[in-house]
Amino acid sequence: MARILAIGQESDFRAVLEYSVAQTGHRTFAASTGEGGLKLAHEVRPDVVLLDLVLPDTPGTSVAKELQRDPETRLIPIIMVAAKADEIDRVVGFEIGADDFVVKPFNVREMLLRIEAVLRRSQPANLQILNVGELRVDRQAHRVTVKAQEIAMTPLEFKLLVTLVERRDRVQPRRTLLIDVWGVDPNVTTRTVDTHVKRVRDKLGSAGRLIQTVRGVGYRVSEHRGKE
Repeated sequence: MARILAIGQESDFRAVLEYSVAQTGHRTFAASTGEGGLKLAHEVRPDVVLLDLVLPDTPGTSVAKELQRDPETRLIPIIMVAAKADEIDRVVGFEIGADDFVVKPFNVREMLLRIEAVLRRSQPANLQILNVGELRVDRQAHRVTVKAQEIAMTPLEFKLLVTLVERRDRVQPRRTLLIDVWGVDPNVTTRTVDTHVKRVRDKLGSAGRLIQTVRGVGYRVSEHRGKE
């Protein structure tokens, strides 16, 4: 699951992106100004920034330059968004280090594909594979193996497992898992989290021990036994 930050003054632009990106399982954040976008970028550390060239307080190019100047945000990929396809816009966008360029009005499906492509390019190959003990999770191939034996998982179970493994050795409260995995569906309760964790544990067999229960709080993945 990636964090996508959309910076643009048009509410329709932000709303469409927030809704569409959420359908892919990623988390979205939005800002209507360059200043607000820079602040959010430092707070949430997005995996991709969708940046409109025209903002009410400062040009999008200035925001991009600031993101690239700051050591804490300089590696975040940027997809520039503009209302026209003039060659000069593309040149300027790529000169300041944009990873891609999209023209409005854009096709939502195309935008999602571009986001996924940028995420793949920016993701180091060694981080696509997550290993904990005998458990191996290949995020790109959506494969889970235990001692080289492949384990079948539903998309939701896979997402839950990846979320826990990515944050290994850190306790994940049930509420946090509800937000990050289920997207805070009002019909979903913490009991649902417990049920899915049990299913994942059962499927993992001997590796199920890696998912530890922290009583009264939530779950964590760790090779080291902790107090429950």
